[in-house]
Amino acid sequence: MATIFSKIVAGEIPSYKCAENKDFYAFLDINPLVKGHTLVIPKREVDYIFDLSDEELAAMQVFAKHVAAAIKKAFPCIKVGQAVLGLEVPHAHIHLIPMQSEKDMLFSNPKLSLKPEEFESIAQAIRENFME
Repeated sequence: MATIFSKIVAGEIPSYKCAENKDFYAFLDINPLVKGHTLVIPKREVDYIFDLSDEELAAMQVFAKHVAAAIKKAFPCIKVGQAVLGLEVPHAHIHLIPMQSEKDMLFSNPKLSLKPEEFESIAQAIRENFME
């Protein structure tokens, strides 16, 4: 049974795409902690990030690094934080979150409620700054 993330990669479920290459896909979290909160996933369905091969994990981190650079340009912040939780969706993923303080990384914080046009504007800003 395909995960919701696999369905997003397949185009069966819409997403706000920020970046993509042949192996990885980055899209906006629909329950963001802050504007620019992005998820990076492998296109290959793997539940646990550390079940990826060493090569895949390294490539995913490099892809995430380029996405983070685009997020930082689009949404000026002190740093882009990275979190790997992986309990809510059984598909490996990295959260990239623009931070003004460490509090921005608290998943217990209230989530933003954004309109579709706001999501699209955020995704477009990241796409325009993405360079692999």
